Order: sequence, then structure tokens, then C-alpha cells
Amino acid sequence: MNISSLVKGACDQLFIVLDGKDPLATMGIDLGFFMGKMNSTSLATSEYAAVVNVNMFVALLCACIVIGHLLEESRWMNESITALVIGLCTGAIILLSTGGKNSHLFVFSEDLFFIYLLPPIIFNAGFQVKKKQFFRNFSTIVLFGAVGTVISFIIISFGAITIFDRMNVGSLDLGDFLALGAIFSATDSVCTLQVLNQDETPLLYSLVFGEGVVNDATSVVIFNAVQHYDLSRITSSDAFHLIGNFFFLYVTSTALGVGAGLLSAYVIKRLYFGRHSTDREVAIMILMAYLSYMLAELFYLSGILTVFFCGIVMSHYTWHNVTEKSRVTTKHAFATLSFISELFIFLYVGMDALDIEKWNFVQDSPGKSLGVSSILLGLVLVGRACFVFPLSILSNLTKKNEREKITCRQQILIWWAGLMRGAVSMALAYNQFTRLGHTQLRGNAIMITSTITVVLFSTMVFGLITKPLVRLLLPPSRNMSRMASSEQVSPKSFIVPLLGNEQGPEVETSQNGSAFHPSSLRMLFSMPSHTVHYYWRKFDNAFMRPVFGGRGFVPYVPGSPTELSVHDLILEEASS
Repeated sequence: MNISSLVKGACDQLFIVLDGKDPLATMGIDLGFFMGKMNSTSLATSEYAAVVNVNMFVALLCACIVIGHLLEESRWMNESITALVIGLCTGAIILLSTGGKNSHLFVFSEDLFFIYLLPPIIFNAGFQVKKKQFFRNFSTIVLFGAVGTVISFIIISFGAITIFDRMNVGSLDLGDFLALGAIFSATDSVCTLQVLNQDETPLLYSLVFGEGVVNDATSVVIFNAVQHYDLSRITSSDAFHLIGNFFFLYVTSTALGVGAGLLSAYVIKRLYFGRHSTDREVAIMILMAYLSYMLAELFYLSGILTVFFCGIVMSHYTWHNVTEKSRVTTKHAFATLSFISELFIFLYVGMDALDIEKWNFVQDSPGKSLGVSSILLGLVLVGRACFVFPLSILSNLTKKNEREKITCRQQILIWWAGLMRGAVSMALAYNQFTRLGHTQLRGNAIMITSTITVVLFSTMVFGLITKPLVRLLLPPSRNMSRMASSEQVSPKSFIVPLLGNEQGPEVETSQNGSAFHPSSLRMLFSMPSHTVHYYWRKFDNAFMRPVFGGRGFVPYVPGSPTELSVHDLILEEASS
């Protein structure tokens, strides 16, 4: 998104209370306003209402965590659906208590979503991902996430133009219909990832997870292109220019994320803040990650791709350069921020589903609103099927190893996992069809209510069926025997995995179990992912890790008991 408009909107509209009053009178986010009120003996009515709303929302987040924990072993529920249900119930209570005027505590702000809530979710995704599986299937992930999203965008946009133009849903133009294609091409696989196990189904998890990240970035890029180009006078040269911008954006966004991650690794390795304070290590990692996202937005790049690859690089280099306490702290801090952001989004979406202002515009024609929602949902189903199955076949043709091919059951689950729509779709819909969460146009209101309906239905219904479907198509015993992962997660012990005599995850093995050592160009074409990974490891160990640190290159500071023991063990292992 445009950084200038986002920052301005976020500063002006952060947490606006839904009562139609001025932002400063309701939330009191202006510091001068707060300072002026410090001498008063009691809170003003609007200030007190803001405090009550914040307390209620925090209490609801706590309730989501507690209830989600109690439903941990449920066959059907997960925390995303739990947050949606709690949001719906809370919205209904607020709606009744206000006499049908309000249904939620805050007005939705896409600026708040893109600036504050999305970065920790995407960064933690990159920080926690199993890198070997992700890059081994990188070509398939890009095929699904980029090419597949474009195919879905074309089908949904064409269907919307063809069908909605005849239904007289309101004053919508070509840009609105194309925006719908981008909005409903944005998948939300959070619910599916919560029931998939990264160790039991590494191939499926990496494909669904990787596609989700690339898909979000592609959808936002397409959405911005739709908003900024004059679609009535677009020429063939403009189309080629747009395609070139796509490639430029993906390359530069990835390079910026990698550069930010390497810079953080180099600074921490050289200065080694941990000798004096672990707080500085944690702070520099968090700030550098967020800075990469904001820099990407500043230069009109994809912040999603940037912060995602920054997370991957930080987990590979920076994370191993900090002290043991900082490793534990950062790992759980990033996961906690991501977890709270996800709960916040689903909780609000549940409350916003009952926004009476938007539903008033469609109360005279509920059948048309339901029809629009059904058509959009059908286009989502068709659009995803049109690229998942053909692209899966195309991907399988390039795979020599049977274990790396996508089976029919896995294709069904990949198709199903991308049917859910969530926060990204909501944010883009509000950006296109509302102003500060409100709209006075009937056509825009229908699009907003239809988006809410599709998000609720897909998350609730498809999300509830996901866990049983995974168990039905991929039983746990078959998962473990067929797709056992060869990569370890971030180690709980930071000494033994680095120094043990067993082959680590960095050692490639061939199909017969022997060590993998590519020696010819034929091997590159027969096993490209293994060959590239082998030579990358050689380059990484010879040039990258000595400069930027990482596993096996932990800084040594005399006098530090933990680091001293690690250093001694490394020397002992090297001499044996």
C-alpha cells in the first residue's frame, strides 16, 4: 500500500470508536490532548467510553485464548473460528444493547491492518518456516502463488463483469469489478495451517504456506495496479510495462528483505550486544524486521515479500548470533505477536459482520445480496480449481522423485486450503468500497456485505470441515511414513544439534540413502533442487557464514559461561 496514505490514515484513524464522533474526542490518541486532560480530576465521557472499549476488547482477546485452549483437542474447532464466533456473539450483544445502532467497538481501518497487524504475522511465518522444504518446492510455490493468483484474478474479474453488470447491483465501474478479482484472489490459509502439521505433512504444509504468502503479495500488487492505472485507456505497451513492474517488484522486494536480514546478522555478529544486554539484541531484531517492511512500503515495493524473506534470513543467520536467552525470547516474542494479531483480526471480523449501517442498504433486497455472495463464492471455487489442478500436473512433470510429486489427495487439500477468505480480503474490500469504514453508496455496501458473508461462510464452514478432511485424505500413519521431514525445527537445545556426530539437516542424501554429491550436469537436470541446495550449502559455509554468522559460527566472548562452553565444545568437535 502507499506509505504516505497509510501512515497518515493510521495516525488519524487508529481505533476510531464507532459512534460517529471525532477521532480525538473518542479515542484521544493525540498526545497533546492527553496532556491537556491530565490535570482534570475525572475522565470525560468520551475518554471513559474509549477506556471501556479497550478493556472489553482486551478481555475478549483473553477469552479467545482461554476458550481456544479448552478446545485444543476438538475435531472441528480452531482458534480462528473460535475468535470469529466470539466476535459474532459480542457483536450481537452490542447490537442489542445499543438498540440496533452499533455492533462493534472500533471501526475497521485497513491502515491499521497493513501497518501494524500484518507485518508480525508474515515475519513470523518466514522466521518459523522450514527453509529446506520451502526452497525445495520454491518453483511450485511461485507457480501457485503468482501464476495461480493471476489466473484466479482473471476468472473472478471476468465473472463479476459478466454477471453483476446484468444484476444492477449499483454504480460499479470496470475498476470495481477488477478490484473484486484481486480481493477474492487473496487466500487466507490460517485455519488450514492450524490443523496441518509441519512435521507430518512437510510437502503439503510448505506448499499451502508458501502459496499463501506469495498469494497475498500478488493480490496486493494487482489491487494497487488496478487502482493506479487508467483502465479505460490501457494499451499493449501498458500491459507489458505492468508485467515488467511485477517482476521488478518481486525481485527488489525479495532483495530488500534479504539485505535487511543480512545487515542485522552482520551488526549483531560484529557488535555482539549480548555481552552487555540481551534486551538490545531482541530490540534490534524486532526493529530491523519492522524497518524492512516500512522501507518496502516507502519505495512502493511489496512489504509482505520483504518482511517474509527478512524473517527467513534472520532465522538462518541472525538468530544463531545472539545469546541463548535472546534466542528463546525472540522465537516466542515473534510467535506471540503473530498470534495476537491473528486473534485481533478474526475477532474484529466477527463483530464487523453485524455492522447495521452496511446491512441497512441491502435490507430492501436481501435476495440480491445473498445472490451476489453466492456468485462470488462460486467464482472463488471455480477460479481456484482452474489453476490448482492444471498447475499441479505441470509441476509433477518437472519432478523426477515420486515423493516430491503432488498426489491427487494433496491437490484436493491444496484446493480446499485456499478457498477461505479472511483479513486481506476484508482490508482490500474496505479500501476499495468504503471511506474510513463507512459508505453511503448502495453498490459499495452490497460489495462490503457480500465480502463479509463470503469471509464468514468460507472460514466457518470450510474451516470446520478442514481438520476432518485432512484426517480423511491423509491419515497420520501414512503422513509419517510417506512424507517424513528431513529438517529439524529451531532447536530447543542450542548446543547438541550443532555439535553432534549425526548427519544434520544440511547433508543431502540420495534415494538409496547414501550421501548426495552431485558431480555432473546431468545430475543438475535430474535432481535440480538437491543439486542447487548442495552447492548453496558449500557457498554458504565457505563465504556467507564466516561473514554473517549462523549455525556453527556463534560469536565467542571470553568470560561468558554459555558461550565459553559452546566454544570449547566446538574446538573439541573440530579436533576429534
